[in-house]
Amino acid sequence: MNYKFQFGDVFAAWPLLLEGTWTTIQLSLSAMVLGLLLAIACAWGKTAGPRPLRWVINAYIELIRNTPFLVQLFFFFFAMPALGVRWSAYTAALTAMVVNLGAYATEIIRAGIESIPKGQIEAGLALNLKHHEIFRFVILKPALRAIYPALSSQFILLMLSSAVVSAISADDLTSVAANLQSQTFRSFEIYIVVTAIYLLLSLGFSLLFRLAYQRWLNYPERR
Repeated sequence: MNYKFQFGDVFAAWPLLLEGTWTTIQLSLSAMVLGLLLAIACAWGKTAGPRPLRWVINAYIELIRNTPFLVQLFFFFFAMPALGVRWSAYTAALTAMVVNLGAYATEIIRAGIESIPKGQIEAGLALNLKHHEIFRFVILKPALRAIYPALSSQFILLMLSSAVVSAISADDLTSVAANLQSQTFRSFEIYIVVTAIYLLLSLGFSLLFRLAYQRWLNYPERR
């Protein structure tokens, strides 16, 4: 093989790669926080809400989990303007990621909530805790601890899936890489660097999630 590696053009464009990486991090973190809040609300509605609300949540989950993320992304960016809703590529990408994560994380959190023993809830009632206090401290926090590995894995998958938003020209890392490839024609070198960046992002997010677990969820189960 006579191929000569030339990383000069790639490293010369490091400000663009850095900007694309930062956009990917912003998108991912924002979607993780908002998607988690949406999932908690839906998990509560599915386990404790009225039947019509449970039907709506189930329909939302089935719709999102049984359609491709790319189609969902195109719906928010290309179809919504037909209804008069126009937004930037970044906003459409963030919305699609939040909606997608919300559906998957709802089922994860629901499983955690349903794993909480009834006795703990009854103990909370006996201590005269309010319903929102029982949900927050007696149900939700132990549930998040139980499903934390699955939830953090879903977060990392979301970050990796964010590469798809380049299809609507959102300025993420993959979009920057595609633009550089069209300018330099150094596909092999560019995507080696981009692969390494995504690997570092995955490891970085994993470390962040471990620190978050140690900070908020690593407590003795029994005193």
